[in-house]
Amino acid sequence: QVHLVESGGGLVHSGGSLRLSCAPSGSQVVGYSIGWFRQAPGKEREFVGAINWSGDSTHYKDSVRGRFTISKDNVKNTVYLQMDSLKPEDTAVYYCAAAEYYGVGQKYSFWGQGTQVTVSS
Repeated sequence: QVHLVESGGGLVHSGGSLRLSCAPSGSQVVGYSIGWFRQAPGKEREFVGAINWSGDSTHYKDSVRGRFTISKDNVKNTVYLQMDSLKPEDTAVYYCAAAEYYGVGQKYSFWGQGTQVTVSS
């Protein structure tokens, strides 16, 4: 089992920044990659980006590439989603999730509870 706890959501003006944190824990956490997803009201959940276990490889959804950065602190075993130049369309509940393998199209088996990000215009 992998347990995930997100934090850092909130309200920000358009053009502002927020940093989300995801702290994975549990007996199976070693080796798992972490992905970030979001779900806006009335829309399907979508992939935002992911990072591998060692923290040296990332990939992103096209619309956030260059504005969002995923990083990992291996000492704290915490993954961060730094969101800059935020737009109202980034408003959503953001989730982190864990996958056994890293790469496009991986299955994410464990999910956090989500944190709300609201960007005002």
